[in-house]
Amino acid sequence: MHLYDVLRHPLVTEKNTDLQIQGKYVFEVADGANKMQVKQAVEMAFKVDVTAVNIMTVHGKKKRMGRREVQKPSWKKAIVTLKAGDKIELFEGV
Repeated sequence: MHLYDVLRHPLVTEKNTDLQIQGKYVFEVADGANKMQVKQAVEMAFKVDVTAVNIMTVHGKKKRMGRREVQKPSWKKAIVTLKAGDKIELFEGV
């Protein structure tokens, strides 16, 4: 997997903006990505030093459409901790 395919998009929620004070940023990542690939992709894309990466799978919810019950797809998210003093400018002012 190429490093440009690892990061899908940043996740901007209230909880995630509170994590930015601690130097943690949250991204949706590709299903086949592992911690080392996420670390290399963030360091290459944003020119920062990553100290830790936590990855979790968010399971898809069941939704009802009329009589049918549909399963939304599962996806992966990564919480990336940066070295003290580093910032990702993409998230500033959100």
